[in-house]
Amino acid sequence: MSQSVERALRILPALAKGPAGLGEVADGLGVHKSTALRLLRTLQAHGLAYRQPDGRYRLGARLFALAAEAVENLDVRDVAHPHLVELNRLTGHTVHLALHQDDEVVYVDKVDSRYPVRMYSRIGRPVPLTVAAVAKLLLADLPEDDRRALAGRIDYPRYTSRSTPDAQAFLAELALVREQGWAADLGGHEEALNCVGAPVRGPGGRVVAAMSVSAPAVVVGAGELLELLPLVRRTADIISREYSGTAPEPDRESPDREPPDREPEDEDLP
Repeated sequence: MSQSVERALRILPALAKGPAGLGEVADGLGVHKSTALRLLRTLQAHGLAYRQPDGRYRLGARLFALAAEAVENLDVRDVAHPHLVELNRLTGHTVHLALHQDDEVVYVDKVDSRYPVRMYSRIGRPVPLTVAAVAKLLLADLPEDDRRALAGRIDYPRYTSRSTPDAQAFLAELALVREQGWAADLGGHEEALNCVGAPVRGPGGRVVAAMSVSAPAVVVGAGELLELLPLVRRTADIISREYSGTAPEPDRESPDREPPDREPEDEDLP
């Protein structure tokens, strides 16, 4: 690892806590002020740090612009799709990805079951908010006031005897989902259809999407479907880490490859 790059990267989260003087930055890095100043000037030259009139440094505007551009151009569907395909290959069942938009939860991707008997769904179609596993996952992550407001303004259709009956039961279900980190719909929308799901989280841990595996009871029973939950949660976790940029990179070093020459440290430079 480049020591200069590593030190520069350590400066950014420090400045995120608030403006800091040269001495504070140097002390935080455990380096001489001249080294800290060289790093700060480099960050400043690229717009990632800004020197205030009082001499302290804060994060630069270009850092926020880069973050906004990255989020805008990163589609969770592109990240998730190959993993949905793999989960479908391993289970054989229908796999969905869903997003929360206003007061609707909508399927945005789907990989169909390989079995002749399968559930009917369509990309772009809203799901039943009060019973669908993906809906419960997405709505459970809302702030408490938003959850309560939503629960008070939506309807509670009785699709089956297992459907969520009212706002109180819905809020209790969302609290459980929030605590356990997964959700299920076992005959709540259709008596003969079961579903288990897990959340996809973005930077900061917020739920940005939800994925699920669904199957008719004639293909697999509710108990057997719940046994797939560890695999579903593992897949959601992989998608979350890739989407957030926290997935560990594979080791590309070959045993026969000679190590690179040592990069000069800051203290080695004139």
